[in-house]
Amino acid sequence: MRIETGLVDRKGQNICKLPGKKTNKPKKNRKRNQKSPRVVQKLFDTCQEVFATGGAGVVPSPEDVERLRSVLDSMKPEDVGLTEDMASFQMIDRESTPPIIYLRLYECDRFSIGIFCLPQSGVIPLHNHPGMTVFSKLLFGSMHIKSYDWVTDVSNNGKENLDPSPYQSPGKGFRLAKTKNDSIFTTESDTSILYPTAGGNMHCFTAVTSCAVLDVLGPPYSDAQGRHCTYYLDFPYASLSGDAGLEPEGGRAAYAWLEEREKPGDCVFLEAKYEGPKIVEK
Repeated sequence: MRIETGLVDRKGQNICKLPGKKTNKPKKNRKRNQKSPRVVQKLFDTCQEVFATGGAGVVPSPEDVERLRSVLDSMKPEDVGLTEDMASFQMIDRESTPPIIYLRLYECDRFSIGIFCLPQSGVIPLHNHPGMTVFSKLLFGSMHIKSYDWVTDVSNNGKENLDPSPYQSPGKGFRLAKTKNDSIFTTESDTSILYPTAGGNMHCFTAVTSCAVLDVLGPPYSDAQGRHCTYYLDFPYASLSGDAGLEPEGGRAAYAWLEEREKPGDCVFLEAKYEGPKIVEK
């Protein structure tokens, strides 16, 4: 996803800047809050190990996937310096689609760590993750996630095969996909994980309430290396197949036709400075 920098509000102030006032908190409170830098650092150190030999299409071992998932499952908003009343999660202009604010914690050729801040009703449109393994942890709020994987082929009896050729619709430019998720996620939900060819590689986020989602991508998007972000429109299976179409296993509702599209004009990603606990490269 292309993310613009230099986010300011109408008064020219950085709307994602975290409160910087000093307070005279009791020592025990300061000690309790000192856990945050350790949590962020642990996340970074784990990513360095998990993606040490990573690359496009390279999936970490099941043990490494679970190790990173465990770290993310334990993370809270305060671990990255977020509060729900920050301006990043407020509606700036209720007459238009609210912008999505991105906080970049770290990025290298092997992985990236960042936070997407969505006001209520904010949407990250349906898009893909070419050759990536992606971990998404909802830090607060609730979010609807709909995700798909490509169907590689469908035989005459509606069963999926492993034939590598994509199954195309009678309409030009449409490709068949199978629904992986279509549900509401909350902070009680486990970290979601998608893979290069499974787990819901194409997904759409819609903020039911204002929310923040922490994303780890391995590897990150790279136009230079051919890992472009592609956006899609989805259509019900029956809308293009008609009564004469195949009857896929699981029923037609479990499938959809996806069509590539340009990035929606009302979809705005803006980058603001991350001011939470810092990451130290070792």
